[in-house]
Amino acid sequence: MKLFLLGFMGAGKSYWGKQLAAHWDLPYFDLDEVIVEREGMPVADIFNTKGEDYFRKREAAVLRELAAENDRFLISCGGGTPCFSDTMDFMNANGVTVWLNPSIPLMVERLQRKQYKRPLIQDLGTEELTAFTEKKLAERQPFYEQSQVIISDDEITLETFEKLIRHA
Repeated sequence: MKLFLLGFMGAGKSYWGKQLAAHWDLPYFDLDEVIVEREGMPVADIFNTKGEDYFRKREAAVLRELAAENDRFLISCGGGTPCFSDTMDFMNANGVTVWLNPSIPLMVERLQRKQYKRPLIQDLGTEELTAFTEKKLAERQPFYEQSQVIISDDEITLETFEKLIRHA
């Protein structure tokens, strides 16, 4: 099984990635964490010192490397991963893409808990964060919508994934 978890910041990709990888005994990769390890600096620092363009190219390259090096995996992608370098097409051709799409209020609530860790939103108040989330999600939605499996519930369980992914 080759799974790519997609979605906006706060959608639950890292949480569910770990749960599902353990459940299905799959090697698990958090794409941002792999990049941080390889670059030797946090994502925020990569953005600040090398720029978003550099980060997006590195992200696409690392994703392709992980997919090529492993015949089974679950990769939790960054929120913008599908939107650059034809990555969405690559993921759809090389595994099952799953878009986690909870409600905006739920994502905003989750984001506020670790806002300081996220360079794009660290200085935003609640209303600004909600507006940012709505705007960015609208920009990324055409990519996310190409996913083979779309989960738009706020309350999901392992059984939800079992049912939807096994039939993908």
